[in-house]
Amino acid sequence: MIDTLAFVHPDAKIGKNVTIGPWTYVGPGVEIGDDTWLGSHVVVKGPTVIGKGNRIFQFASVGEECQDKKYAGEPTRLLIGDNNVIRENVTIHRGTIQDQGETRIGSNNLFMNYVHIAHDCVVGDNVILANNASIAGHVHVGDWAILGGMTGVHQFVHIGAHAFTAGYSLILQDVPPFVMAAGQPAIPRGLNSEGMKRRGFSKESQLAVRRAYKTLYRSSLTVEEATAALADDAENDAQVKLMLEFVKASSRGIVR
Repeated sequence: MIDTLAFVHPDAKIGKNVTIGPWTYVGPGVEIGDDTWLGSHVVVKGPTVIGKGNRIFQFASVGEECQDKKYAGEPTRLLIGDNNVIRENVTIHRGTIQDQGETRIGSNNLFMNYVHIAHDCVVGDNVILANNASIAGHVHVGDWAILGGMTGVHQFVHIGAHAFTAGYSLILQDVPPFVMAAGQPAIPRGLNSEGMKRRGFSKESQLAVRRAYKTLYRSSLTVEEATAALADDAENDAQVKLMLEFVKASSRGIVR
């Protein structure tokens, strides 16, 4: 299943039923899991571990060294889970020793054309990054988040689970779970209610999250006052607790 025009380094570890297309380069220190498909003209450099069932399309660059000027060739790595779709011209870089030394990608994600995932990013599961979305170094993206096309995310920003950003958004501060953000710079624009419905959250939980959003964004309370006011609701609803813990942990501050 390896095309005769592909180059696979003898030190690379290739699983079962892996397809590697013509003019694709797989370097040393690369591990590719079972049932993964690499199209033509893909470049994969190590140390990189790619899980099972991934599909990586032409001209993607996976596991290249980062664009951080502090990087001096230290041994860092990229970890990718299972069943991800990585489309044309996507770039994903390895980590730096200034963080955990690795970039981590979960499973079941879709990265559309020209997406860039920089060094030391952590992306969860079931995430969608639409065309030309770019996340800078050290960004964390929670499960089920969706970043619209051309979204740009500043370094060290955290995007919460089930959050949503509109196309062309500039994200300079953290976006809490379930919140929709848009603008340059982005501001909160409501809740990802449709996403909550599609993912089967109960009506009670949806109402609890809506109340939490109103407390956080539509009252005259400061962030500290709002988090204190949400303490009781967080005890009764796991999704409100998720929002509250995210806001309390934010180091950059949340979009307001």
